[in-house]
Amino acid sequence: MPHSLNLINTIAAALGLALVLGFLATRVRLPALVGYLLAGVVIGPFTPGFVADAAMASQLAEIGVMLLMFGVGLHFSLGDLLAVRKIAVPGAVVQIMVATALGMAVAFGWGWSLGGALVFGISLSVASTVVLLRALETLGILDTYTGRIAVGWLVVEDLAMVLVLVLLPPLSGVLGGHAAAATSASIWQTLGWTLLQVGGFVALMLVVGRRVFPWVLWQVARTGSRELFTLCVVAAAVGIAFGSAALFGVSFALGAFFAGMVMRESEFSHRAAQESLPLRDAFAVLFFVSVGMLFNPSVMWERPLQVLAVVAIIIVGKSLAAAALVLVFRYPLHTALTVSASLAQIGEFSFILVGLGASLGLLPPEGASLVLAGALISIALNPLVFRAMAPLQKWLLARSALARRLEQRDDPLAELPTSTDERYLARQVVLVGYGRVGRRVASALAAHDIPLVVAEQNRELVEKLRAQGIAAVFGDAVDPAVLIQAHIARAYMLVIATPDTLNVQQIIATARMLNPTIETVVRSHGEEEAQRLEKECGSTVFLGDEALAQAMAGHVLARAVARGASATAPGALHESA
Repeated sequence: MPHSLNLINTIAAALGLALVLGFLATRVRLPALVGYLLAGVVIGPFTPGFVADAAMASQLAEIGVMLLMFGVGLHFSLGDLLAVRKIAVPGAVVQIMVATALGMAVAFGWGWSLGGALVFGISLSVASTVVLLRALETLGILDTYTGRIAVGWLVVEDLAMVLVLVLLPPLSGVLGGHAAAATSASIWQTLGWTLLQVGGFVALMLVVGRRVFPWVLWQVARTGSRELFTLCVVAAAVGIAFGSAALFGVSFALGAFFAGMVMRESEFSHRAAQESLPLRDAFAVLFFVSVGMLFNPSVMWERPLQVLAVVAIIIVGKSLAAAALVLVFRYPLHTALTVSASLAQIGEFSFILVGLGASLGLLPPEGASLVLAGALISIALNPLVFRAMAPLQKWLLARSALARRLEQRDDPLAELPTSTDERYLARQVVLVGYGRVGRRVASALAAHDIPLVVAEQNRELVEKLRAQGIAAVFGDAVDPAVLIQAHIARAYMLVIATPDTLNVQQIIATARMLNPTIETVVRSHGEEEAQRLEKECGSTVFLGDEALAQAMAGHVLARAVARGASATAPGALHESA
C-alpha cells in the first residue's frame, strides 16, 4: 500500500473499528468510548495485525480537541469564566499540587529520581478536556453552573500546564535530566516571557478578536452559502488554534477555546456550534482511538500493583482532593461530587508531559507505560464514576452524619436574611436560575414592581444580587431546603429558567408538595421534552424556537397593522393620489 494512503488507512480503520466495538460496548451496557479505546488497542503497534499510523492518528485527534474546545467556547462567555474564578483558580492549583504530591510519593517509593517523580506526578494531575466535555454533554449539565465550574477548572489546569511545558526544559538539568542546569536568572526570564506571551494572546483575543471574528462570521453568513459558513467555522477553530500555538506558545486546546469564546459575540454562534457538531463528534472518536493506540497491554500483567496505584491516584486521590476543595468553598455536596467525577481521569496533556519528560531524560521508560495505562483505565471508567455519583450521594446522606451536616450546614447565603421585606415572603415569584433568560425575567418583574426571590447556585452571583437589594438564596433548587428558604410555600409562581432540564420534574414535585396550588413555568430546548413536561408536570412550557417565532410573528403583525393603518390615513390617500 503506498505511503500516501496512510491517512485514508488510518481514518478508515479507526472509524470502522470504533463503530463496531462502540456498538458492541453499548449492547453490553458499557459506554461507547470503551469500544473506541479498544479499537485503538486493536490497531495499535502492541497487538498483532494491522497497525495504523500513530503519528497520523495523533494529529487527527488534535483536530478533534480543537473543534471540541471551540464548541465549548461558543457556549462559554468571558462572564461565565470570571463567575467561577474564585473557585476554579484556587481549586485547580491546589488540586494539581495534591495530585502531584501523591504521584511523587509513589514514584519515590519505587526508587525514581526527583525529576522523574515530578513529571510523573504532574502528568497524573491534569484531566482530559475531551473526556470531561463528553461526560458533561452526555449528562446534559455542560451549561449548568456546576458544568461551568468544571470547565473553568480545566481551563486553569490548561494554563498551568502551558507554564509547566515551557519551564520543564530549562529546569531539566537541575532535576537530573540531559540538559545543563539553568541559572535562576534564565528560569525567571523564561517564566516572565511565557506569562507575557499568554497574557498577550488573551488580550489580543478579548480586545481584537471579539470585534474581528464576529464581523467575519457575519460577512460570510451574508453570502447565504452554507458550505462557506461551515468552512469559516472550521477554519477559525483550527487556524486560530494553530496560530496561537505558533505565535504565543499556548496549547491548541486553549487557543481554540478562546476562539470560540470570542465568536460567541456573534449572533450566529448557535448556528456555528450546530454546523461544527458532526465534525466534532467524528474527530472526538479519533481522539479516543489514538489514546488506545498508545497503550501497551503487557504493562497490566507485568506491573499490576503499580498500575493499580496510578489508577487509585487518578480516580480516588484527585477526586477526594477536588471534592474537599469544593466543599471548603461551601458549595453543595452534589456540586462537589460532580466536579470530582469530572476530574477523575487524565488525557492529552498527560501524554505531552510524558513525551517531554522522556525526551529530557527525566522519566524512566516504564513511566510512560504506567501513565498511559492510568489514562486508558480512568477514561474507560469515567462514565461509570459519573453514574455512581447519585447513588453515592444518597448513600452518604443516609449513613454519614458528616455528609448530612455538610448538606445542612449553616450558610449565610443559603437562607434569606431576617431583614428581608415581608413582600418577598408571600405571593412572590420564585425564580430558579439567574442566567441570560433569568436576568431578563427578573428585569421584567422588577419593571412592574413584582416581588421575586432568586434561587441560584453561583455564590458570587447571590452575593452580588443581595448587594443590589434583590432577595436571593444560594443552593441547588433540587434540594428542598433551598425552595423552603425561598418561601415556596407562600409563593404564587415558580419560574425555572435554568438550561438544565434533568431535574425540573423533581423541583416541580417538591414545590407542589410544599405548595399544591403553585403555578410553574419552565423553559425547554426540544418539542418532545416540552410535551413531556406539559403532560407530566402540568407546567407552562416555553420552547426556545417557538417563543422566538411568536416574538417575530408578533413584531411582523404589529408592523403590518401599523403600515395598513397609515396607508388608509387621509394623508396617505392624498399622497397616493
